Amino acid sequence: MNKRHVSVSGVRLKFASAHMATLGNELEPLHGHNYSVSVKVEGSLTNDFWVIDFSKIKGITRDICDQLDHKFLLQAKSNLLSSTLEQETWHLSFDNRVYQLPQSDVAVLAIENTTAELLAEWICHQIDKELLHNKQANITLITVEVEEMPGQSGGFQLERSLIED
Repeated sequence: MNKRHVSVSGVRLKFASAHMATLGNELEPLHGHNYSVSVKVEGSLTNDFWVIDFSKIKGITRDICDQLDHKFLLQAKSNLLSSTLEQETWHLSFDNRVYQLPQSDVAVLAIENTTAELLAEWICHQIDKELLHNKQANITLITVEVEEMPGQSGGFQLERSLIED
């Protein structure tokens, strides 16, 4: 079977964020990365002979990156990091470490950990929601790669059903 795809990456598909990932029963120190995102979508051609317009997939991805840019990435489903929101302030705790962050500086993600792999999965599902909203039914596979630093990345692939119009 023949497959077609479109890939996007580049300077504007980035976000700078802080996080504290967990490893085993430990919590990393607070630190940040200049993340870079690349996206590949596979699917059939539309009536206009596109899988998807480059500007459309870049725009969707850029909007998602903007939601995460200059934010603390909070893994809301973590079993180790306790988090509560009180009066527009996030209170985070782990063992004897306590953090307070303004709500406006936090991106709350429904993930267990802020690893590159889970960030890629979260971003992939956000892209999928936008593609569904835009009725982009021809796309059968979305692949997202999140790079923490050059040569170090995690990825996720989401298979979608081809829906005929």
